[in-house]
Amino acid sequence: MSAEHNIISVSGGKDSTALLLLAIERGAENLQAVFADTGHEHAQTYEYVQYLNDRVFPIRTIKADFSARIAAKAAFVATKWREQGIPEAKVLRALAVMKPTGNPFLDLCVWKGRFPSTKARFCSEELKRNPIIEQVQRPLLSVGEDVVSWQGVRRDESENRRNLPERECKDVDADTGAELWNYRPILDWTVDDVFAMHRKHGVEPNPLYRQGMGRVGCMPCIHARKDELLEIGLRFPEEIDRVMRWEQIVGEASKRDMATFFATAQLAGPQATSDSADISLERHGVWQAIEWAKTSRGGWQYDIFRVEGEQEGVALCTSIYGLCE
Repeated sequence: MSAEHNIISVSGGKDSTALLLLAIERGAENLQAVFADTGHEHAQTYEYVQYLNDRVFPIRTIKADFSARIAAKAAFVATKWREQGIPEAKVLRALAVMKPTGNPFLDLCVWKGRFPSTKARFCSEELKRNPIIEQVQRPLLSVGEDVVSWQGVRRDESENRRNLPERECKDVDADTGAELWNYRPILDWTVDDVFAMHRKHGVEPNPLYRQGMGRVGCMPCIHARKDELLEIGLRFPEEIDRVMRWEQIVGEASKRDMATFFATAQLAGPQATSDSADISLERHGVWQAIEWAKTSRGGWQYDIFRVEGEQEGVALCTSIYGLCE
């Protein structure tokens, strides 16, 4: 009879932390906690995952590897781009940056020649879902072990999650017959329930939640709220500088000679444009998104309270979840 392995993906966020605590509380057998390192997390999240590892349960870290795909893309650029008549200077510029850096997020974007977006959200699949399947779940299934993938999703997070079942069989290994199940035990929990689980076990939440962050995955996330972008720009300018450097690298790997972290269509006011010929890093780069986050009235006017409160507010607790003491 095959064993059942319970796998939890720990992001360092509130929901996955509560999920891990729940699994421990229930005595889940053959429990594994896995952190998929995207290379685009804030330092405080890495520290928090280490805190959970030391304080709560051992956490295994895995990473996606895009070395082979970048090598294949470089070969394509060296041959097909030249055959297509792409200027030699552009070919050489792209080849110069098409080398693995070891940072999964940056390597993914260099391979794709673009950043993910709300319409092409390949980041979660490539950086989290696939590495966990390939490095954790599939090796177990291939030897006949059943896998239960615990997922920390809640119905009130989005319309897509509202109708998800609590438990479903997602796959059966053709050779061994082992089953992969998705299990979502906190579907009906509220945010208050999630933080109550932290308090019940004496576990602190990720400190970023007290610094205006609604989510603590990628820093910043392509789905970051406008007020969250403002907080990131004020508190963590070094993270924005890092993304700005990535925009330059990914742009050089792109046939379009341009790659902005945020889709220009999601910005408003003078930064917005749907004309690709009108896009530039000077007007649409990540720092311009931070400037847009300071505005009101559809992005056309600076919000006087945001601008004047920049220095005073940066050290204050600005939790949207009521975590301030």
